[in-house]
Amino acid sequence: MNKFITILLLVFFNLSSFASAESIANARTAIVVDYHSDKILYEYEPDIQIYPASMTKIMTTIIAFDLIKKNKLSLDDKFLVSENAWRLSESGYSSMFIMVNDEVSVENLLKGIIVASGNDACVALAEGIAGSEEIFAEMMNEKAAEIGMSSTNFSNSSGINDPDNYSTVRDIALMSKYLIANYPEFYKWYAEKNFTWDRTGGDPIKQGNRNPLLYKKVGVDGIKTGYLAVEKYSLASSMQKDKRRVIAVGSGFPTKNLRSSQSLKLLNWAFRNTNTYEISKSGETLFELDTWLGKKNKIKAISKEDYYITLDKKDIRHLKVYLKYDGPIEAPIHKDEKIANLIILNKDDVIKTLPLYASEKIPKVNFFKSLITSINFLIWGDV
Repeated sequence: MNKFITILLLVFFNLSSFASAESIANARTAIVVDYHSDKILYEYEPDIQIYPASMTKIMTTIIAFDLIKKNKLSLDDKFLVSENAWRLSESGYSSMFIMVNDEVSVENLLKGIIVASGNDACVALAEGIAGSEEIFAEMMNEKAAEIGMSSTNFSNSSGINDPDNYSTVRDIALMSKYLIANYPEFYKWYAEKNFTWDRTGGDPIKQGNRNPLLYKKVGVDGIKTGYLAVEKYSLASSMQKDKRRVIAVGSGFPTKNLRSSQSLKLLNWAFRNTNTYEISKSGETLFELDTWLGKKNKIKAISKEDYYITLDKKDIRHLKVYLKYDGPIEAPIHKDEKIANLIILNKDDVIKTLPLYASEKIPKVNFFKSLITSINFLIWGDV
């Protein structure tokens, strides 16, 4: 058998120079990550401790979404508002303005958290799910550990002042990706610009989303702002263009306007200077290979792994993808048998080797046909 090495050339256009990112983030700490490849596109002090403020609420909603996904909680379930929760609507913090003894649905509480950033809604949801905010915080920390947030501790559901409620922008970015990847049907709520609460004993209260980037029509569809006097302004944001998504998290912006403008700069910079390419999609990306002595002359190979690569636009000319296999592949071939490798190189360095597997079973032809095929090959070189 001959060794076949097929070179798949990836040709892309619209190359541009890679701009320096050093001066684009006026924040104490920031990170930009490609959603699909997990490539860190920019970072500035990404592991210093921050007080995440209302970005904490991302985890609060994740706990609820997870329970809903497991059929342990329903959007229609209603929780009784305690005086403890109500007091946060009276203390000058961001509020949904729920009242003591209101029975509020999980859906309304979630939208009150996501859109209106209601601290009162956070406590009501936490108490309704776990019985107390303290126990709910334990659930939050268990989930954080599961996600891999190694530098985070949650002490409450809202992110209001507590020195024991801390994280990093790296962990917040990780949590943001988890939210988007695992709960896409609920993540859409993070793009909603308004929420109206038909409150008890008064006219309905309509509040706008506090994320200013949602109103700019640039592809931003989340995620969460934050503010504490000791931390200044923070924002976890995500922008999607076509199929590509980028997540940016910054904290310690000096002003509200800089939080908005600098976060947008980070996102735009990432799209302008880098590209992400889908190399393989599990079970979907097909590679056709030659077979020998099989009942079919071709077989489709598939990857069992999603693989994306993000490169500076100026470096795309160095990207090569090789399909390597010993072939033609002799039958019988079993479904899911490894039959080839996809090798990805950048600047002649192998950065990934993806195994490829047979998408179907191909039996060997009978002895007589095998003999004729072998004779034809010896005479004509025709497989």
